[in-house]
Amino acid sequence: MIPHTMTAAAGGEDYTTSEGLRALLTRLHAGGPGAWRTDPTAAKLMQYAADKYAALARKHHLDPWEAVSAAFEVMRTRSAREASDPWAVITHAVRITCIAEERGQGLLCSTHQARRPHYSIFHDAERLSDRENPLDDYHPAFHVTDPHPDDPDPDEVEPGGVRASAGSAVEDAIAFISVLGWPPQTARAAVEHVCHALARAGSRQAAFEVLRRDQHSRALLDLPGASWTALLRALLGNPAPEVSATSAGRGVLLRLMIGETLPVLLHDDDLVLTVSLAAPRHGGPS
Repeated sequence: MIPHTMTAAAGGEDYTTSEGLRALLTRLHAGGPGAWRTDPTAAKLMQYAADKYAALARKHHLDPWEAVSAAFEVMRTRSAREASDPWAVITHAVRITCIAEERGQGLLCSTHQARRPHYSIFHDAERLSDRENPLDDYHPAFHVTDPHPDDPDPDEVEPGGVRASAGSAVEDAIAFISVLGWPPQTARAAVEHVCHALARAGSRQAAFEVLRRDQHSRALLDLPGASWTALLRALLGNPAPEVSATSAGRGVLLRLMIGETLPVLLHDDDLVLTVSLAAPRHGGPS
């Protein structure tokens, strides 16, 4: 039980009040490093702090004396000695330290790291056996999406099957672009360059962003900016999240890979109009 008042002992201060605590901290600071070890009032202050912050420490699954250690560090600072309400400063600092200690124990990192936002946003470390349901039953990181060993090789499936070969998809894409008014050499150079960039980037969205900013390649292909952007959207798909599941979001290359054919693409009026209007009005690279 924390006493509400405490009569100052002979030679001591009433540290339960802001004025008394400020006076005690000032005297201990003036007394030098050894004053905290030998002063009887300082020992009583630490016991009082242990009682005062015991509930706060238990709330964060800490020993009361861990809160006292945090309080002791703050009491030795100038900000606590000169504050109008030293106990408010100390309590605030102890609360923050207790939170950081708890987060550090949960994250298996230091208290210093747990104070930083880019560490504290993570959830506590868990053992796989801590949950009633196995983690791999529901966590997406454990979901296997690789093809089964017994599945047929995509490159061996006939064009009318579920997937066409990558080489066939590239040739069909070149033919599709050429049919809609693009010079054949420009169409081939552009589609092959986009496919190479896609292989390096690993995803359609990443490839789109890299190619969209690739002024050097656009200059080599001798394409206007509007034609280049429209071609990228047609081949790789519109990167906007709201259309990711639509034909516009998939793009010509993916649609060909999942089994769509040139006649199907040529019946897509929006796609045909977009590619036709984007065709350059001059010849491509020779």
